Amino acid sequence: MAAPPGAAYHEQGRNGRQRTAARVGEFFLVLALMVAAMVVTFAGSAVLGAVLGLESAAADGDGFFADPLLDNAVMLVALALWTPAVLIAVRVCGGRPAGTVASVVGRIRWGWLGWCFGLAAAVFVVQNLVLMAWSLLQDGSEAVPGTVPGWPELALSLVVLWALVPFQAAAEEFVFRGWLPQLFGGFLRSPWPGVAVASLLFALAHGFGQLSGFLLLCYSAAWWGWLTIRTGGLEAVIAAHTVNNLIAFSLAAVFGELADQSTAADAPWEALAAEFVFAPVFCLIAARLADRRGVTARTPNLTA
Repeated sequence: MAAPPGAAYHEQGRNGRQRTAARVGEFFLVLALMVAAMVVTFAGSAVLGAVLGLESAAADGDGFFADPLLDNAVMLVALALWTPAVLIAVRVCGGRPAGTVASVVGRIRWGWLGWCFGLAAAVFVVQNLVLMAWSLLQDGSEAVPGTVPGWPELALSLVVLWALVPFQAAAEEFVFRGWLPQLFGGFLRSPWPGVAVASLLFALAHGFGQLSGFLLLCYSAAWWGWLTIRTGGLEAVIAAHTVNNLIAFSLAAVFGELADQSTAADAPWEALAAEFVFAPVFCLIAARLADRRGVTARTPNLTA
């Protein structure tokens, strides 16, 4: 059963079917399924690598395989499986349509998602160009590309990454902007405690890097949490996350840096300064665009 008409995005679990015990069970079921997905993916890749005779990573290195593209592909697949973990848990324990994690209408609004991808591409390409120009203007920049791959290797890398990154980015949004705020929304009327906790966990999930990177992740996650509530769904933040990651992975592939294990948690202060501008630019424009296109932020009354 879906939430009643007029319910906000974070209130989608308030369908009258879920009690406290079920919400607690949902929490632990999601965690168990996420861990199981990671274990199965890593174990399966290890077995497959042994059968195919793939070269393993060095003992003192990170990852599973010597090939950084294969290593990144395994991690992306493992993270992508978080989406079914969330959808199964809300259906089994929440007694509600799994699609209510995607939006208040119970599904991904594909037309709206397309508009968001266009906006995200425009905003974040400009953001990255600004950061590149800033880096070039700085004296003593240490940004030295690695070994630039040949065209066949680069083409393979881009095909694999562009095929997997959207699913990985969407999965993180289903967890941190979708399921967690809705879990808190089952107990609390205000969406902001859930958004705050989810934003903090999102930053911590990227590891411990620099303070600037941690603040960047918290700041962008808070804006994205607001945008999810404002538009009643995950489409805009899935687009933003996907475009951000596609740009980062594509640049890493072009400059032969796929073996670099750094994340957004390692972002410098310049990136944080740019994020202070571009995160609200994207979110505010997306919110305005949602109003113009009639994107609903609350559960519609289908019988009206």
